[in-house]
Amino acid sequence: MLPRFVGRLGVADAVTIANAALGFVAVVVAVVDIDLAARLILLAAIADGLDGILARRYGGTDAGPYLDSLADVASFAVAPAVLSFVVVRDGLGIDFSAISAELLLVTTVCALFVAMAVTRLGMYTAYDISGSYTEGVQTTLAATILGAAILAGETQPWLVLAVTGAFCYLMVSRIQYPDLLARDAAIMGVIHALAILVPDFVGRTFPYALLTLGLAYMVLSPWLYWGDAERTGEVGVHGNA
Repeated sequence: MLPRFVGRLGVADAVTIANAALGFVAVVVAVVDIDLAARLILLAAIADGLDGILARRYGGTDAGPYLDSLADVASFAVAPAVLSFVVVRDGLGIDFSAISAELLLVTTVCALFVAMAVTRLGMYTAYDISGSYTEGVQTTLAATILGAAILAGETQPWLVLAVTGAFCYLMVSRIQYPDLLARDAAIMGVIHALAILVPDFVGRTFPYALLTLGLAYMVLSPWLYWGDAERTGEVGVHGNA
């Protein structure tokens, strides 16, 4: 007897499910190779964009938006929180032999990141999925910025902890972020891919480029996104949570 999902899920859903698996692998790898874990999270971000493209090309399913948000919990909530935890723990030399104030602080901030990311994903699925804008920083963007920063070598523990804490608010804020136009998403995708494939090229050029683009979008796009004038009113399929 075939599993119940056979014939009910599409190719886009398969990519979404693979995205969730990448998130789990990133968590496992983080304690061994933090750079590889960051690269896996960036790969998951590419998969998150690819499933939307495939859904538009081949058609989505009723389960697609729910699978997308569930997969994002693994790849863009839990995985980046673990990434931040490991970087800060190693940077501060936190000892697990006893509960300390530093351990409690880092654990609390990273746990809050997961909680706010899950909240943001649920709100996105309920209210934002059919529009061209979404409220709050996308979990994909937060994870991308954290992953790119780590690949770029920006691993000062207090800075990473502060950025992680800032995302706890920004993900559930009312700031409106526009969906990227296909052209801009493609550019970001190319930089993503290069940051994954050749992260050490010429002084970590591509991780820095990805970090710069991510920060520029986060800071400027709610007010100055150049793509607004080019929008045709076309509604996208899930992939910007």
